[in-house]
Amino acid sequence: MAWELMTPHPFEDKENVRSEMARLMDTFLFGVPQRGDFWEEAEWLPAVDVAETKNEVVVNVEIPGMAPKEFDISLKGGTLTIKGEKKQERVEGEENYHLVERRHGTFTRSILLPQEVESEKISAAYKNGVLTVTVPKSEGSKRKEIKIKVE
Repeated sequence: MAWELMTPHPFEDKENVRSEMARLMDTFLFGVPQRGDFWEEAEWLPAVDVAETKNEVVVNVEIPGMAPKEFDISLKGGTLTIKGEKKQERVEGEENYHLVERRHGTFTRSILLPQEVESEKISAAYKNGVLTVTVPKSEGSKRKEIKIKVE
């Protein structure tokens, strides 16, 4: 069974075309993609870990600075999708920012699950900046150990 972390097609819409062109320009000018392009802040994706046990799939998404109500989690056609928007926390005033590396904006992470799951039993919890989505496997999809006799 293969796990697949899905990413959107780069030319899905106009904004993605602009972002892809900016990334290509950064690569051409600087030799490697930059942390952000010089036209505007680049899109971002929070880090994701996917682990599997005998009974469930556990997805951990590292995304500090959000509230549980700011996440949109759905399952459709075997694809678990996690969406959200992290608001910019910068305080405008007398401060002059010299460096801003904390990421903000909308994000979407999609994970293609390789087996059947108990969709009505999926749960999510958000603690210490990590969103944990627990996806129970259906009985038929749990891996069974089969002993093979060698002759």
